[in-house]
Amino acid sequence: MERLQSHRDFVTVLKRRRKAGGKDIVVHYLVPDDHHDDDDRTVHRRLGLAVSKSVGHAVTRNTVKRRLRVLARAHEDLLPAHCDIVLRAKPSAATASFASLDQQIAKAFATVAHKVAEA
Repeated sequence: MERLQSHRDFVTVLKRRRKAGGKDIVVHYLVPDDHHDDDDRTVHRRLGLAVSKSVGHAVTRNTVKRRLRVLARAHEDLLPAHCDIVLRAKPSAATASFASLDQQIAKAFATVAHKVAEA
């Protein structure tokens, strides 16, 4: 999974207001309509993390980011082949267990895939 790096990409995903989430995280997603130019076998999933200071101090935020990266990588196969994802951590994510975050991300990614398939 590649990284969303530019502010413009983050804003584009967040402005679409398409989201799924759980108690400790919110998954904002965008599936671009113009991926038909690419080879259909290539996968372009991009991930961005939004962990604000309300989650905790720097050490806590970095721990949350590491957990979210690992879990997103573990469940990325649930997502459509071409999508941009921004994972936003709520303040409660700092105290959430790894297993709880794992379940929430798996459920949110499955919800994203279901919503994209319906559209």
